[in-house]
Amino acid sequence: MWRLPKLEPLRALASLFYPSLCAVCSAPVEALEYLCGPCSCKAPRIKAPFCSKCSEPFPGAITEEFACANCSHRVLHFEAAVAVFRSRGVVRKIVHDFKYGRHLHLRHPVAHWLVETLDDPRLHGRRFDVVVPVPLHPARKRERGFNQAEVLAELLCARAGVPLRSVLERIRYTTTQTAFDRTERMENLHDAFRLRKNADVRDLRVLLIDDVLTTGSTLSECARVLKAAGAISVHAATAARA
Repeated sequence: MWRLPKLEPLRALASLFYPSLCAVCSAPVEALEYLCGPCSCKAPRIKAPFCSKCSEPFPGAITEEFACANCSHRVLHFEAAVAVFRSRGVVRKIVHDFKYGRHLHLRHPVAHWLVETLDDPRLHGRRFDVVVPVPLHPARKRERGFNQAEVLAELLCARAGVPLRSVLERIRYTTTQTAFDRTERMENLHDAFRLRKNADVRDLRVLLIDDVLTTGSTLSECARVLKAAGAISVHAATAARA
């Protein structure tokens, strides 16, 4: 189980009067922990075989590297999109409560799942010059109160020692992607992003961050903009894979 690196004095004092509870089952946990042992073990990991491009698991017995049907017959502008966990059960609840329920303290376990992507062979040992969060449209950010990708990217950068640069902006308010198929998602996102004024990503190796990967359309459109602006490469990491 993951803990914060430092004990915050006020939270330590509060824990004397308000015991820490598991965010899923409400069982008692140690101070500054968010999941109990049994709930933490229920977080569904993505296991091989899975798509080397988008991390989509496959229930077969493939041993060689492969691309799934989600990635076939379309151009994805990122090198690889890495997730270690499925957005199911415990993971889905925690991400949902963090993102929509404004339970900002849950950014810590979600960021822990995100940090685990750095051990994946597709990312491990690579040099990244900058970490870039997927942006929200200003209206959506005002509505939600924060950009979940930016919050997670800040925690990952503190752990990885790579600078965070919010060089992208969302210039078109798009309807939610959840009701769309793959083709509709791509059309919905066309020209939705651009590089911020005076931002420069030329000759940089970018790690793009979001909370959940579904079809990869959002990540791909962001990667397209970054590469058109001169980025050498764009890999992506998310806390979970839908």
